[in-house]
Amino acid sequence: MPWAALLVLAALGFTAVTTELLPAGLLPQISHDLGVGESAVGSLTAAYAVVIVVTAVPLSKFLAGRVPRKRLLVSVVVLFALSNVLLALSPQLAFAVGARLLGGVAHGLLWSSMAPYVARIVPAEAMGRGMAVVFSGNSIAMAVGAPLGTLLGGIMSWRTSFLVLAGIAAVLGVLAMRLLPPLPLTGAAARPSIRMAIRQPGVVAVATAWPLMLFAHFALFTYIALFVRAVGLPEAGTGISLSMVGVAGLLGIWAAGLTADRFPRRSLLVTIAVIVIAFCLMPFLAATWFGLLGLTAAWGAGVGALGIYNQAAILRAGRDHGEAANGLTVVTIQLGITLGAWYGAAALGVVGAQLLPLAAALPAAAALAITFAGRRHAYAPGPGERQQRSL
Repeated sequence: MPWAALLVLAALGFTAVTTELLPAGLLPQISHDLGVGESAVGSLTAAYAVVIVVTAVPLSKFLAGRVPRKRLLVSVVVLFALSNVLLALSPQLAFAVGARLLGGVAHGLLWSSMAPYVARIVPAEAMGRGMAVVFSGNSIAMAVGAPLGTLLGGIMSWRTSFLVLAGIAAVLGVLAMRLLPPLPLTGAAARPSIRMAIRQPGVVAVATAWPLMLFAHFALFTYIALFVRAVGLPEAGTGISLSMVGVAGLLGIWAAGLTADRFPRRSLLVTIAVIVIAFCLMPFLAATWFGLLGLTAAWGAGVGALGIYNQAAILRAGRDHGEAANGLTVVTIQLGITLGAWYGAAALGVVGAQLLPLAAALPAAAALAITFAGRRHAYAPGPGERQQRSL
């Protein structure tokens, strides 16, 4: 296992996710400093997501056959550093949005390229463990990176937070050049085709079920503060809940790393079922600290594990076109995140904040049904499941 390379990639994932989430935590400071309304500052997050959807697939397809993967990943680190420096130096909102657009391009290229790269540098039988190491950076960013960046911005300034992120990216660029193994361009990598990837049995199912789970996750995650208030707990419950989701996500990633290679199908079905049950129980049992923390821990652990199982599933389902299939999920996941937040807002108006988890349980249940039905191609049994009676 190329542990040094995997840790560098995990740190890069940490930087990317912290960069994506940080403007939400620093919104009041940015709004005051740039002299615009808080709703206008929300465009920093929206612009980031939109540019990922628009550019991830075409840019990945264009660069795959022309730029060696290691050079591409190093270039992505440089883009993150440049984006955060420009954002920190922004004199006005339009300039800040432009800086975030650059960061969105880097984000889309990173997640389109990193998983296929990991699949090529680790042994085939250890792909689940390799993905678990790399994806741990995501949960650490949610549990530690974004809160620390927000705290730093409150103590010093929001510009300092982004300059620190830029410095981290610069260090990672040097480490990536030294520690990431180079890979030759292959025929499959040189000709990625979304059209051919979609034709592979199972790709559409994974590219639908995985975003549906994130759709459900962000429908509740985005408005967790309103839910905590609705069940009668103090406002401190919001920060504690968000941290619990991130910390428990690390446990989920660890568990997925142990099971993704041998028991991927059964483990994923159990994971989604746990999330659905947690969502269904939250309106009734989360009015106490014990209930809130227990259910958010189950939710967070499940979300952390989801990425590992689904990342391995899309690469397997895509076969020779796994890289293009992975690029497709980068786009559908961003759509799921964005639409999930909108769905949550609509559900608030229909069922209210306390019943919002029940609304989130509906798309999660749909994802469970798709996963259960995808036994043959999308979510096939692993080596440890083929010798047992399959689900």
